[in-house]
Amino acid sequence: MRKLVLVLAIILVILVAGGLALKITEKTALKIFHAGSLTSPFEDIERGFESEHNVDVQLEPSGSVEAIKKITELHKPADIVAVADYSLISSMMIPDYADWYIQFARNQMVIAYTGGSKYASEIDNQNWYEILGRSDVKFGFSDPNSDPCGYRAVMVCQLAELYYGDQTIFNNLIESNTNIRASFENNKYSIEAPENPAPNTGKIRISGMEMELISALELGTIDYFFIYRSVAVQQGFKFLELPLQIDLSRVEYENTYKNVEVRLSAGKTVTARPIVYGITIPKNAQHADVAIDFVEFVINETGQGIFENLGQPPIIPAVASDVSKIPEELRPLVSS
Repeated sequence: MRKLVLVLAIILVILVAGGLALKITEKTALKIFHAGSLTSPFEDIERGFESEHNVDVQLEPSGSVEAIKKITELHKPADIVAVADYSLISSMMIPDYADWYIQFARNQMVIAYTGGSKYASEIDNQNWYEILGRSDVKFGFSDPNSDPCGYRAVMVCQLAELYYGDQTIFNNLIESNTNIRASFENNKYSIEAPENPAPNTGKIRISGMEMELISALELGTIDYFFIYRSVAVQQGFKFLELPLQIDLSRVEYENTYKNVEVRLSAGKTVTARPIVYGITIPKNAQHADVAIDFVEFVINETGQGIFENLGQPPIIPAVASDVSKIPEELRPLVSS
């Protein structure tokens, strides 16, 4: 009998120890909705963060508007949201779904291509719109209604008219090949982006997010596409840098950029401005404490180095929408 009791006791100890070990080793699942253009830097940050924390970082890329709608319309839980246009957090999440955001990185619009793209040896920043308009050239951009890179692509085409003094550029590239229309109202150009842009698929490919255009360029089904510089660098594509007055990269040209706006199908109007990424912790975050640690990793020197190495300039120091509302742990790393 004593032997049986001893065996049962040993088994009980093993089970308890095993249960404790399981609890100790169980990882926290950190859910992150983020812009597709953040995929490469966030994958690097994921590896570094997981090496220092008992966490399983779960990245879910999409267009930035779609990422936010997962929370505001589908009510999915997320610990972090990071988007390619910080103003989307302000207009779509605050105050109901978030209290604050941090601006942490910049970017610029370029035109990506390969050595196999038609007229690759000819294209430059003075003739690109003429080459894209040629009948045998196919180009792409992401859907303005789901992805900031998409509405920024059409903004670039409208700004090009102002910069080059050619009032046919937007019509030749966009209006002639889609249902997207532009008009001049209240001293600015207003672009209407319908829910169904109905692209002429023989000329233009419009995808839900900019990352989907990468394979199309690699396969040669398109010759060029509008994309962020960081993505072109990360993918090893050739790319054409556009004039600063139209590439949405510089604060000093903000007054030029804001001459163009895009009205999205959901009713939101987006004004062209320098490209700045934003990050926040939603109110429905299930692991807010760990999320704070992740945001800190993104905006500290390690995270800044990752962005710099991948062709995406970090904002140093990061800028908070309201320092009084962000978590105390992050305040020493930001400016207002």
